Amino acid sequence: MSRTVSRPTQREKGEKFRALHARPGTFVIPNPWDAGTARMLEKLGFEALTTTSAGLAFALGKPDGAGLVTRDETLANARAIAEAVDLPVAADLENGFGDAPAAAAETIRLAGAAGLCGGSIEDSTGDPSGPIYCFEHAVARIEAAAQAARALPAPFVLVARAENYLHGHPDLADTIHRLQAYEAAGADALYAPGLSQPEEIRAVCAAVKKPVNFLMGARGTTFTVAGLAALGVKRISVGSALSRAALGAFLRAARELREHGTCRFVADALPFDQANEFSVDL
Repeated sequence: MSRTVSRPTQREKGEKFRALHARPGTFVIPNPWDAGTARMLEKLGFEALTTTSAGLAFALGKPDGAGLVTRDETLANARAIAEAVDLPVAADLENGFGDAPAAAAETIRLAGAAGLCGGSIEDSTGDPSGPIYCFEHAVARIEAAAQAARALPAPFVLVARAENYLHGHPDLADTIHRLQAYEAAGADALYAPGLSQPEEIRAVCAAVKKPVNFLMGARGTTFTVAGLAALGVKRISVGSALSRAALGAFLRAARELREHGTCRFVADALPFDQANEFSVDL
């Protein structure tokens, strides 16, 4: 069955995405890893989506964070998701797939061409011996990405990520210093994944004027949407959590089948008719 109504243009999606960041209150932006999961999230009523680099890597049988998923693979996946739904779609663009500011800028240009309304650039190098770019170079990369985003024909929300906490450097002062610099360099939203204490989250949100994204769903944390809103968070993503939840169910089912020769897992499986219905065009 095909869609019978006209679909929103990329500009319309981009304008909607910007409006979500500008309106009062907090919104949740979950992370599909393919077109099918994007369709499900759309039909559940979410207003925007953003991809997960880890979810894609796991689907491709590759480890995340090792530089083994290419820019072409990332953008092809993001394009498929964007084309499957009428929602604004952003993407996890890792470090822009290159060290130079020009690489980050080119990745943003390609993201716009793929139909995306936003994307994140992180300050992680991918090199375990020096996992975070030096301050000046990191700022230059965001500045180049912001210039590329402004040159796109449709609105594009650039998210700048400070990765200290994910790489063994939980320095709140440096993280805030970086986020403030990325804001000044032109980022539209800011993100410091790995924060786990309410006082840290509150401090980050208070230190910048642009919307702050928070990663919910980390093991051992019990944050709620309402609680994060009270701390000043504007948007909430879940990274690879939904992907890993699905993989956990898959692995438990496969182990039951292999080790016990039973299929009791089907009692908790999504019924075929419901799964099929999620794939029908809106």
